[in-house]
Amino acid sequence: MSSRGLFARVALVLGLVFLYVPILSMIVFSFNNSRLVTVWDAAHSPTFKWYRTLVGNEQILGAAWLSIRIAVISATAAVVLGTLAGMALARFGPFRGRLLLAGMTTAPIVMPEVITGLSLLLLFVAMGQLIGWPRGVGAITITLAHITFCMAYVTVVVQSRLAGFDESLEEAAMDLGARPLTVFARITLPLILPAIASGWLLAFTLSWDDLVITQFVAGPGSSTLPMIIFSKVRFGVTPDINALATIMILIVATGIAISTVWMRYRERRRERDLQLAAAANL
Repeated sequence: MSSRGLFARVALVLGLVFLYVPILSMIVFSFNNSRLVTVWDAAHSPTFKWYRTLVGNEQILGAAWLSIRIAVISATAAVVLGTLAGMALARFGPFRGRLLLAGMTTAPIVMPEVITGLSLLLLFVAMGQLIGWPRGVGAITITLAHITFCMAYVTVVVQSRLAGFDESLEEAAMDLGARPLTVFARITLPLILPAIASGWLLAFTLSWDDLVITQFVAGPGSSTLPMIIFSKVRFGVTPDINALATIMILIVATGIAISTVWMRYRERRRERDLQLAAAANL
């Protein structure tokens, strides 16, 4: 093995250790029998009591359910708006306002979250005074704020996919008499669907995980799960937080596994269809 290959392998192992050892240690300590988070109780066997405590914690469960609802709605709306914006930037070529649209859609990515949260709070307060909606801050304002910055990430993902898109497939379909809406539904959408799915998962994760912007636009009774965890951490971490984080990791890992299997299935199906088409043309 060359020195360059050995260095690459060592760097890969060190990187994986740096990323995943803290996560694995947190999962292990979620089964700790002691109330001390960093001290393992060797006198007793591992226990699931912190998971049972978590199930009975209505505050955390309510915050988790609110975070899931907001994340699903925000990711879905961000996918719709981000896909439209990405198609406009990738397909329409130079047009008046294109540079402004590109800057506005990507600004939430590079703008500090404190500035974004403060500006959205001022916007919602001004809207409430002018038109009477939204009435205060809460779940609605959190959802609107999450759609705002999640849309930017979806736009970048979809635009990148469309940049390498083979437009000859669409042109061939239109030459055969297909209408633009049919071409989009039967050709364009299936081909960019992996990018849309990736954008939805990314938007869901960002919405689920957001803390800074949410604290600006949240109100009484609308505390999300990251806000609850942050408030608990400030007064000392308890093992039930480790159990909660372990469950979140399991959910995310399951979603990633399902998405990976689905995309591989679609890729294999597409390759098989191409092989059958090539064999039919022989």
